[in-house]
Amino acid sequence: MIDRVLVVCVGNICRSPMAEALLRARLGRRPRFTVSSAGVSALVGFGADPAALELMRERNIDISGHRARQVTPELVAAHDLVLVMERGHEAAVLSIAPQARGKVHSIGKFGSFDVPDPYRQPRAAFEEALRLVERGIDDYERAFWPPALRKVHG
Repeated sequence: MIDRVLVVCVGNICRSPMAEALLRARLGRRPRFTVSSAGVSALVGFGADPAALELMRERNIDISGHRARQVTPELVAAHDLVLVMERGHEAAVLSIAPQARGKVHSIGKFGSFDVPDPYRQPRAAFEEALRLVERGIDDYERAFWPPALRKVHG
């Protein structure tokens, strides 16, 4: 069973914090389920980007307490599944934690898409990134987490 998920992007201030919060909101009622996020080149200690904060707030999800952190071998080892935003991030994670081969996958794996980095771009880029993150999470939910154990969206 996949109970511990790590979501990874580059800086850990845009895409991965949004994905982490969405997964927690959707699957947080599952026993033993945990989700966290990190970056392959994290802006360590920084909060989530203001556009990410705003988009999540519009979904009644507060990520104001988020602080960016760096991916480490220990962090990867502590998770069952590592979801990356772009296929290239898989190689970056595996260079940090080679033992993770087989548990690092693109969030867009099922739909064959990457989630482009919206950093320093207009709100529309963040909206598109969030739309793709949600699509990827939907795909993973269908594949790995039975509907009876999902939290009701709201």
